[in-house]
Amino acid sequence: MSRREIREQIFKLLFRAEFYEAEELPEQLQLFLEEPDRKEEKDTLYIQDKFEQILAHLSRIDEMINEVAQGWKTSRMGKVDLTLIRLAVYEMKYEEDVPVGVAINEAVELAKSYGTDDSASFVNGILAKLV
Repeated sequence: MSRREIREQIFKLLFRAEFYEAEELPEQLQLFLEEPDRKEEKDTLYIQDKFEQILAHLSRIDEMINEVAQGWKTSRMGKVDLTLIRLAVYEMKYEEDVPVGVAINEAVELAKSYGTDDSASFVNGILAKLV
């Protein structure tokens, strides 16, 4: 899988976290990993690790978002937008091998595919304030 495809898979998995309690997430991860697609084992391990790392840092990620989101709090944001912002913030702040510009660009591109007409600009605006 390409890095973009892997990022998209992480987004889809992370999106599930918005709808399930924390104790249900291991089961959701297992269901996700059992889905019939062409994930190689190394990609699956990477996706699982990154998902777990994002969840481990979620409260700090949300704090960072809330600090810069004027007039918006994570509790009011659309779930697609919030999930993309969280993924990008994690990459920007916790992954040294992902350039900040790439993290922002990838989040904006995913927002164009999965969000509303305003999602790409909203995601870009929030992430730009975190640079």
